[in-house]
Amino acid sequence: MLGAVKLLLAPLLIWQGRQVRQRALQLPEAAGARSGVAGQGALKLRLLIVGDSSAAGVGAPTQDLALAGRLASALAEGLQGQVHWQLQARTGHTASQALAALQTVDLQMADVLVTALGVNDVVRQRTASQWLADLDAIDALARARWGVRYSLHSALPPMHAFPLLPQPLRWWMGAQALRLNRALARQLVQARDRGLQGLPAHLHGRDAAQHMAEDGFHPGVSGYELWAQALSQRLLRERQVWTGGV
Repeated sequence: MLGAVKLLLAPLLIWQGRQVRQRALQLPEAAGARSGVAGQGALKLRLLIVGDSSAAGVGAPTQDLALAGRLASALAEGLQGQVHWQLQARTGHTASQALAALQTVDLQMADVLVTALGVNDVVRQRTASQWLADLDAIDALARARWGVRYSLHSALPPMHAFPLLPQPLRWWMGAQALRLNRALARQLVQARDRGLQGLPAHLHGRDAAQHMAEDGFHPGVSGYELWAQALSQRLLRERQVWTGGV
């Protein structure tokens, strides 16, 4: 059904997409180091975050107020110890491009991988099977090269609620994002060492706009805080998996 609708609306969707790109406010990635230590005491977790512009902190002034910094801090508080974190993210990256970038970098060992990928896959109309294969490859690479034991994939955001996007482009991208989320959920339903975490309710529906950056496309500081809290709570619940039961 979506394929038929796309054919019908294709000229309008293409035109709207071009208009959005021309007028969209271009915000920088968050400033600051892409690795660090949160918390005090004994080392409790080594965290690797891989993603696109949202993982890179577009919409926040500094990394400590963006996803990586907020997530590391929340985990350090929950674990009552140190969290060593590192970030590999770039604006515009699809899952395929993130995989290619990972294959060329030298990173520290990690226990947990968190991914924030998919929006650019929707924008570039990549298929669900392509996206899933790339996430599988990222997971496999992180395990083989850096010792990751658990991967948590952040669900695509509610693109149907992005203020920047006009209708029907907003509806179309929202439907595609939902399709990718559902495909990943089906793939991981039996997985013990990989998970899918949806975004918190405040980042959906009417409340979403107040937690977004001024570009109407990325999270703002409060949005990153809410997102990080949801991810940290999930990782704390899955602690026995990534600690090996310790």
